[in-house]
Amino acid sequence: MVRWQFCAALSALVFAPVLAFAQSEKRLPPVQTPAWQPAPGTLTLPLWPGQPPDSRTTSGRPRELAHGPERNTTRPDDPLIAGKPVIRLGNVSHPTLTLYAAKTNNTGAAVLVFPGGAYRILAIDLEGTEVCTWLNSIGVNCILVKYRVPGSGPYPESAAALQDAQRAMGLVRAHAAEWKIDPDRVGVLGFSAGGHLAAAISTHNTERSYPLVDAADKLSCKPNFAVILYPGYLAIAESRFSFNPNLPVSSRTPPTYLLQTEDDHVAHVESSIAYFMALKKADVPAELHIYTEGVHGYGLRRTNLPVTRWPSSVALWLHTIGILHATQQSAK
Repeated sequence: MVRWQFCAALSALVFAPVLAFAQSEKRLPPVQTPAWQPAPGTLTLPLWPGQPPDSRTTSGRPRELAHGPERNTTRPDDPLIAGKPVIRLGNVSHPTLTLYAAKTNNTGAAVLVFPGGAYRILAIDLEGTEVCTWLNSIGVNCILVKYRVPGSGPYPESAAALQDAQRAMGLVRAHAAEWKIDPDRVGVLGFSAGGHLAAAISTHNTERSYPLVDAADKLSCKPNFAVILYPGYLAIAESRFSFNPNLPVSSRTPPTYLLQTEDDHVAHVESSIAYFMALKKADVPAELHIYTEGVHGYGLRRTNLPVTRWPSSVALWLHTIGILHATQQSAK
């Protein structure tokens, strides 16, 4: 009896810590699989060395913030685009840039890509990584900007997305020599809300919308060109689609390519038309392409609709404005 009690006590001393450890292990939260990861071989940098700057709304209230970790908000019943699903990345509170370097035939040109998503999510593959693959194929370096959502725009309702875009442009120019990029041939390309963001940085480029952080913020954040695809917020629907005065187009606005379809009832074709007319009045070189069909949100996934052949048109335009040269690779 004494021996049994001794053994029981010894077992409790030996195994109780092990059992407690095992139980604590069970209580640990599961390791979360990231909703999206950059492709292998790319370089990702945080946009800010610490917390991003505060960005209150025009009412003075704090903007809507992400709740929880980043996640793919796509639902099983969401429509496919060209037969494939879309990653709708939400809850982005730690913005980054990812360099997709042109590994062959690097022309030195670079494009910052802003995915769309109504400033609530980012269509990170449809309007992000897939665009980088195409840009690399024509010798252009791609910098995919994962800017903050939700509630990060449009400017000036919130300055968060514009802050991220301006910061990204400065960082690219700060690393230009290291990344084999010509700092005088760095443009922006955006879709939908990302198209508005491309217009916002095109028209707000004389000073930063946040306190300067480091030497990168002393470099110009003005794009050398802009590609704006089915943009929103450039015209005010409630005012008979009059031009948005929060986009002060001037002679400093870079040459711009615009694309939209007449049947786009999400962003409306008037958005591109109003911006084009503002560019024309400011004598800014601009090119406007309007197609009959395509609706909204096609990215560059090829279908039988002519509008989805826009990459060839953009590549030709980049040659026209001298960003790409005749000796460099033509569009595929």
